[in-house]
Amino acid sequence: MARDFRPQTINSELLEDLSRLVRMAIQEDLGRTADLTTLALVPPGKEGRAAIVARKPGIASGIDLIEAMLQEMDAPIQVEMLVGDSEPFQASKQLAILSGDSRSLLTCERTILNFLGRLCGIATATGHFVAEIRGYPSRIYDTRKTTPGWRRLEKYAVRCGGGHTHRLGLCDAILIKDNHLACRADAGGNLLNPRQAVEQARAFLQSGAFTFVEMPIIEIEIDSLDQLEDALSASPDIVLLDNMNIEQLKQAILTRNLQAPTVELEASGGVNLGTIREIASTGIDRISVGSLTHSAINLDLGLDWLF
Repeated sequence: MARDFRPQTINSELLEDLSRLVRMAIQEDLGRTADLTTLALVPPGKEGRAAIVARKPGIASGIDLIEAMLQEMDAPIQVEMLVGDSEPFQASKQLAILSGDSRSLLTCERTILNFLGRLCGIATATGHFVAEIRGYPSRIYDTRKTTPGWRRLEKYAVRCGGGHTHRLGLCDAILIKDNHLACRADAGGNLLNPRQAVEQARAFLQSGAFTFVEMPIIEIEIDSLDQLEDALSASPDIVLLDNMNIEQLKQAILTRNLQAPTVELEASGGVNLGTIREIASTGIDRISVGSLTHSAINLDLGLDWLF
């Protein structure tokens, strides 16, 4: 496999994002007061146990983050994890058991379920795409079409579902898109061609303006086969083939194999569960799927009290 983007794991950056989001979620729920219903009905000091239960089958994501969420909420609750992230589960499966102060359990319930439902939903959606192309060498990637503030968490969930991490942000790699070329048009409407754009990007990276532990990946988007040979002549790491049909993808792969076999090709645009298998059948290296994050449906989870 050629060079790839940094994978999103549970790291300090993700945990920092999680901390901020949990604080916001608690502020939404408690405002400047408290959980009024729980204070009214549940006596102080009462202990309890409850299970996080899947109402539908799916793939786990966020279970490994429950302890960090509880710590941020300063909740005196212990966690027993019954599945780990990336594990598939069936409906009615207990994913984790929470035990401790009943007031804290009730106050934290919705925040925890909201996070887990979102992350398990993305992991499960990704798993459906991964299953659909099983047997083909193509790899599925996420995009930057993420919920603001949630990007690292959502990309982590994609990995839990068997997908791969595309660039984490604009600072993570160079991806030359059509609008980068369009804004460089001169008064006559002439654009940088793909070869010029890749060469200019590489010169910038090598200029010393920034110091890199590893030289960032250079990827360029094209939307016609006429641009492909020009792009390949500059040897980018990846060429993104935007909204190309199956015959165009096949022709692009033939051209790449003859001209620059080390350059990887990525298909993007119009990718869904009904089209991805045929796209993968072309032998394309990468398939990016925006719907993994921008259209995933939360997985239905509940908190069931144990007696």
